Parts: sequence; structure tokens; C-alpha cells
Amino acid sequence: VQLQAFGGGTVQAGGSVRLSCADSTGTLSSYVVAWFRQPPGKERHFVAYTGQSGGYTSYSDSVRGRFTISRDSAKNTWFLQMSSLKPEDTAVYYCSADVVVITPASTEAFRAWGQGTLVTVSS
Repeated sequence: VQLQAFGGGTVQAGGSVRLSCADSTGTLSSYVVAWFRQPPGKERHFVAYTGQSGGYTSYSDSVRGRFTISRDSAKNTWFLQMSSLKPEDTAVYYCSADVVVITPASTEAFRAWGQGTLVTVSS
């Protein structure tokens, strides 16, 4: 799988942004997919993930209720819809994928990563 993330930019607090991650190999339906983020000067950490069917989702406490992960396997793409953004959401966002994921909140669980896209939330 080869991943590429899109959609970052600068947005005001309270606004919304949708990130996309595309798989160029056409095998997305076999993968668990996730989003992680890395704030400036901090470590990368879990944001959200969804299973192969898209029927199960999980979120970090800091984004639950504001962010939504979804996937369109027919288009080999998944998304992170971010709403009610806060300055503390500022980070480089990374998409990730793997076939078998035991601990999806861990960066070590995923072998495939996109290049990252920066989201800056201004106050």
C-alpha cells in the first residue's frame, strides 16, 4: 500500500477541515486505517481508526465527538472530518494502514504511513 495525505491548511478555531488519504495500489479494502498526529515538538499519537469494513471506529478522548473517520474503499480513500477545531489540534496529521492491527492506538501497529499534512488552527 502507498499512501498520500491531502487537505491540511490553516483554519480558525471553531472551524472545520477534512483530510483525505489515498492508497495508490487499490488494496485499501484489506486494511485497517487510522490517523495519528504530531504536534510541534511532541511525539506522534493516536487520533482515530476504523476497521476493514468501516463499521467500527475508535477515537482518542481529545477528539471524540469532534472528529469523524470514514472510508470509501471503492475509491481507495479514507477521511478525517475535523470540526470544532481548537488551537491544540495544530499538528502534522499522518494516515496509516496495515492488514492486521493488534493495538491500533500505537504507532508501532502500523507499517504503512503517508507523508503527513499540516493543520494549523489559529485562535
